[in-house]
Amino acid sequence: MKRISYFLLIVAIVATACKNNKNKNLNSIQQSTPISVDTTNFTAIQWIDSIVDFGTINYGEKIQIKFRCKNTGNKDLIILSARPGCGCTVADYTKEPIKPGNEGLITASFDSKKSHSNDVNKSLTVTTNTKNGTEHYLFFKGTIKGGESNDKIMVPHLIKPETIK
Repeated sequence: MKRISYFLLIVAIVATACKNNKNKNLNSIQQSTPISVDTTNFTAIQWIDSIVDFGTINYGEKIQIKFRCKNTGNKDLIILSARPGCGCTVADYTKEPIKPGNEGLITASFDSKKSHSNDVNKSLTVTTNTKNGTEHYLFFKGTIKGGESNDKIMVPHLIKPETIK
């Protein structure tokens, strides 16, 4: 009987701790990014550059691709995050609120040495406080010459005549 009492006590403590931790995490998210959950502070965004073709670069080069946006709403535009789609790109963005009518900037630093040769198509996901969607997708493309290719050469298996019936 004593074991059952201890077991139930441990289960109750764990359940309570998990519930409190979940609420604590939600509160910390809301406090760190209150604008993202308060739809009354949503605004509108216009992407001036959402697709960029960087042309042709040599394998191993590092380049920066810039994406501009404009706050077309009447509240401050907040860029909450900019996440690259792969490890060959690092993203940076305007951290301070963008006033109505002003522009913001997202910069993608692309390292072609961490990618492959030939044509590349990369993306970024930008999260904002916008009523026309909070997630926006930015794309850049180009060609990398030299280095390793992403093309695979396939060698067909030889078929022995005795296996064909």
